[in-house]
Amino acid sequence: MQRRLALIIGVVLSLVAIFMIKLYTDQQKGFYQQAAAKQLAQERASQSAVLVAKQDLPKGSFIDNTMLEVAIIPNQYVQPNAVDSLDRIAGMVAAVPIAKGEQISLSKLTSSQQATGGSLAMVTPIGKRAVSISVDNIASLAGMVRPGDYVDVVGMIPTAMDPTGKEVKQVSMMPLFQNVLILAVGQDLGGIAQEAGGRYKKEEPRAPSPIVTLALSPQEASLIAFVQEQGKIRLILRSPADSQITLVAPANWDTLLMYLTPRDALNKAQPAEKPKKTVEIYRGLQKEVVPLSR
Repeated sequence: MQRRLALIIGVVLSLVAIFMIKLYTDQQKGFYQQAAAKQLAQERASQSAVLVAKQDLPKGSFIDNTMLEVAIIPNQYVQPNAVDSLDRIAGMVAAVPIAKGEQISLSKLTSSQQATGGSLAMVTPIGKRAVSISVDNIASLAGMVRPGDYVDVVGMIPTAMDPTGKEVKQVSMMPLFQNVLILAVGQDLGGIAQEAGGRYKKEEPRAPSPIVTLALSPQEASLIAFVQEQGKIRLILRSPADSQITLVAPANWDTLLMYLTPRDALNKAQPAEKPKKTVEIYRGLQKEVVPLSR
């Protein structure tokens, strides 16, 4: 009996020891996983992804995605104006020779307009179409946009019905396209005019033109042609370092009031319901409260 009891106690103690060892190893595993995740987060925060040349790029090379690759660089070694997205520099030209593995920065590139200085077809990126739209001075930022700038395009379109199907008569500002390259403003391609004798000079400033030429995909070209027939086009200038695409809701009276009026203020502005008049009816020991109808 004692041997059996000792055996049972030994088995129980063994199981407890196994459980404690597993618990300890799980805790240590979790600790090391947390430490590794923390270290990885610190490493990611101290590094940045930038584009580097996959091959030697001679001066004058047109940039495309086959020439570049992404490299992870410590933040202290990232060059000023380093590029992290091909969307911003597709179709641009190397202003200086760029060696293989060298970081791509905006200071080493120039717009294709300035490099070619002549043909609109030559400066249109592959896969895009040159589409000219008519805008007034306000819509074209009073002549402050230049070839090589990037803009967002919105359309001012009369709306016949709201999303619920209710007929309305109002004008909505519809976000159409973002991060769109301006190829030309009027006849200005942003290039350099050539004088007789082979010398070059910058073109003289011109009056703001009502015609702006954009680089759009074939589908976007069809859509903007449709919108021009329905309403007006507006341009919104972007920072040269910003290529992010943001979800933007259409703008109308409803969205404007919702944006300007906080939700809490709307709830407070709603009148409180007046208390209804009631009458108490007793049936024996039971009481019943009945609202009075108006």
